[in-house]
Amino acid sequence: KGGAGGDAVANPATATAAAAAEGPTAAAAGEQGAAGAPAEAPEKAGADESMAMAREEARTVIFGSLRSLMRKTGLKTKEIDFLIINCSLFAPTPSLCAMVANEFGLRRDCRTYNLSGMGCSAGVIAVDLAKQLLTNAPGSRAVVISTENLTQQLYHGKQKSMLLQNTLFRVGGAAILLSSRLGDGLWSKYKLLHTVRVQNAQDEAYGCVYQCEDGEGNRGIRLSKQVTTIAGRALKDNLTLLAPHVLPLREQLSVVYTEALRRGAKALHALATKRGWSAAAIARLPKPPPIYVPDFKRGLHHFCIHAGGRAVIDGIEQNLRLSAEDTAASRATLRDYGNTSSSSIWYELANLEESGRLHAGHRVLQIAFGSGFKCNSAVWLRLRPSLLPCVPR
Repeated sequence: KGGAGGDAVANPATATAAAAAEGPTAAAAGEQGAAGAPAEAPEKAGADESMAMAREEARTVIFGSLRSLMRKTGLKTKEIDFLIINCSLFAPTPSLCAMVANEFGLRRDCRTYNLSGMGCSAGVIAVDLAKQLLTNAPGSRAVVISTENLTQQLYHGKQKSMLLQNTLFRVGGAAILLSSRLGDGLWSKYKLLHTVRVQNAQDEAYGCVYQCEDGEGNRGIRLSKQVTTIAGRALKDNLTLLAPHVLPLREQLSVVYTEALRRGAKALHALATKRGWSAAAIARLPKPPPIYVPDFKRGLHHFCIHAGGRAVIDGIEQNLRLSAEDTAASRATLRDYGNTSSSSIWYELANLEESGRLHAGHRVLQIAFGSGFKCNSAVWLRLRPSLLPCVPR
C-alpha cells in the first residue's frame, strides 16, 4: 500500500512514505496474499499444519506483497534501510525478516525487526516503529510488511469461545514503503501526521484475547465475551490522546466546558450530601450534563476501522456517531476478505482509493485493536490526487 509522503527533513518529527500501490486488491495485499481460503477447522488428519507449510504461506503472502510494492514504486532492494515485519502467531527461526533478506538479497547493513504476539493492531505499531527509525535516520527508507499466518492456527476443539478464529480470520498481507528522503515527498501519496498507542494491562483486558489450550489439549485463541467492552475503553483512551492533534479548537473547548460542568455538578451534590441536605433539596440541584462526544468528522475525513468483526465496526460507528458511508470501507473489507488481522486497515485504505472519495488534503484515521489489550491509531494526510500515477524515478 501507499505509505506517507512529505518533507521529513523540514519536519523531522514526521516520517514520510512512498506510494506503493494503485489497485484495489493488489494495493492492500500484493498480488499473492489478497484473499485466502476460509480457515474452517478440518479434521486433523486432513490438515497440513507443518512448519514447511506455514513457511510456504508466509512466502506466498510476504514475497508477493513485497514484489508488488517494488514493482509499483520502482524500489530496489539496495534502497531498503529498515525492514519491519509483524506477524503475531508465527515466529519461526530463522525469522521472517531473515527469510525476506535471503530471498531478495537485502544489504548486509539493512536493519530488520520482527514483531510477534501483538495482535491485529501490530500494523500501526510497525508504522510507529518505522516513524521513530526514520526520524532518527533522515534520508532513509523503511518497508513495513503486515500479515498473519493461519496454517498452524486452526482450532480443532469444540469450545465456543475458541471457535471464532476458524470462521472469521483469513489470509492476507500488505507491504508499505515509508521514507524520510527529501525527494520522496514529491511523489508520495500520504504523509504520516500522528500515531497514538495505548495498552490496558489489567487482568480482564490482558486475558480477553488469549492463546491457550482447551481441556482436551487443542490449541487456539480464546475470546472473552467482554472483548467489545474492553475495546470500547481502549478506544476512549486512544481518542482522548489523539483528539488535541486532530480536532478544531471549538470541539476541544466544548469537551473541556462540558467536563467542567460535570465535575462542578458532582462536587456540589457531594457537598450537599455531606452537609445533610434533604433528598428533595439535593434533587433540585443542577444535574451533571451528559458526556460530550466530540465530532471527529470535523478533523478527519475518512475512517479505516479494523475489520475485527461486525460488532467492532457497529460499536465504533455508534460511539463516534459515524454514518454508514464513514464505515463503508471497513464493512466492505470484512465482507470481501474477512478479518485479515493487522493488514485489514490497508485493505480499507485501498477501498477508499478505489471509491474515488479520497482526495488531496483529506485526513484518514486508521485504528486497530489487538491482544494485550491494545488500541493503536495513525492519521495520514493525502498528498496527491488518487489518479496521479506513482513515478518515483
